[in-house]
Amino acid sequence: MSTRTLIRGGLVVTAADELHADVLIEDGRVVALAAHGSAPAETWTADRTIDATGKYVIPGGVDAHTHMELPFGGTSASDTFETGTRAAAWGGTTTIVDFAVQSVGHSLRAGLDAWYAKADGQCAIDYAFHMILSDVNEGTLKEMDLLVEEGISSFKLFMAYPGVFYSDDGQILRAMQRASANGGLIMMHAENGIAIDVLVEQALARGETDPRHHGEVRKVLLEAEATHRAIQLARVAGSPLYVVHVSAEEAVAELAAARDKGLPVFGETCPQYLFLSTDNLAEPDFQGAKYVCSTPLRPKEHQAALWRGLRTNDLQVVSTDHCPFCFRGQKELGRGDFSKIPNGLPGVENRMDLLHQAVLDGHISRRRWIEIACATPARMFGLYPRKGTIAPGSDADVVLYDPHAEQVISAETHHMNVDYSAYEGRRITGRVDTVLSRGELVIDRREYTGRAGHGAFAHRSTCQYL
Repeated sequence: MSTRTLIRGGLVVTAADELHADVLIEDGRVVALAAHGSAPAETWTADRTIDATGKYVIPGGVDAHTHMELPFGGTSASDTFETGTRAAAWGGTTTIVDFAVQSVGHSLRAGLDAWYAKADGQCAIDYAFHMILSDVNEGTLKEMDLLVEEGISSFKLFMAYPGVFYSDDGQILRAMQRASANGGLIMMHAENGIAIDVLVEQALARGETDPRHHGEVRKVLLEAEATHRAIQLARVAGSPLYVVHVSAEEAVAELAAARDKGLPVFGETCPQYLFLSTDNLAEPDFQGAKYVCSTPLRPKEHQAALWRGLRTNDLQVVSTDHCPFCFRGQKELGRGDFSKIPNGLPGVENRMDLLHQAVLDGHISRRRWIEIACATPARMFGLYPRKGTIAPGSDADVVLYDPHAEQVISAETHHMNVDYSAYEGRRITGRVDTVLSRGELVIDRREYTGRAGHGAFAHRSTCQYL
């Protein structure tokens, strides 16, 4: 049975345009847009009409970096695919790209199947996967080709975490060479983990055990050095490169220099680096543990360079790296030893709102907000124009956003399965009102109407910037 939804009276904002238009949706897809009051719009009829007067009508957010149910440091991220995708919907995100993990000694297929099993039938919104390579060898290199065909077209490698996810330069080069041949995109956690481990050991030996030391040992220069090295390896391999969670001015400079040479090098940052700093890591009574993530929070001075990078397109995407651990019982594992604090922050619900606040604060334009949060991540990871825009033929992933509503971010009111908020008490303007995922109401005027299992696996093509 065909169902038609009409969204009337809003300001449609995409990465390319802003127009006062009505949006017609049929069978889960956008079928037409027409100016308010125009002849076509006046003739449209629908089973359901949604009044968007005074609101923005924007594409659902695409969060290209989440970790639901990720095992890490002897525990697991506290959001399941069910709770995490519900929270994402509350925050105006309608697609996540999560990371399936290959365990050392096992196949990529085994890791991917484990993540399919976790997500299947659980998600409130659509989802896709990247593949974490922990063990680069002849077998896994061959598997990369098969995964690209299956719609898993990006592969993450780590220059950090020796003994867990770490790959050496030779392994990285080989994976990049394979991606160069099969069209895959290499994603890099760029920090010199071998050097960092030396500094961690030395800090602990000096009795420096508090959370703030997590940021002090993971030096800016070791992020910049690894970023530089990843770029050079990608050049040798003839492969594109996407550097995740860029946090420091010096790392942005490495990306900018590569892009000035015309290299296919891309960068992502996250809200925590734009809005939080080492001041949070230094909060007393172990409260700083809440803010332990890697790359770490940096001194406030780095924020200006990140915003500038987003304006000049040296950074193209804002994702969350959502990887929540409860303060009680999880973050507390690192009392007396900062190196044992599980690395990760909750944020999947806050990204769209924080970036809207950045529009009001003059950091970015309204269209750039949609570009870095919806359109570019969709293009980067082979989902555009199905995701990331509002256009005929696109999935009807549509958010009605109230730009005037005021809210205070708090763990009391958020929907993420974690006992604290990284942005507790922050006052912001702008809030999600209504969310449709493939034409189905998931949030209806601030009421959750979605369900686990509505979300479908999204098969991705290769990066659309290559």
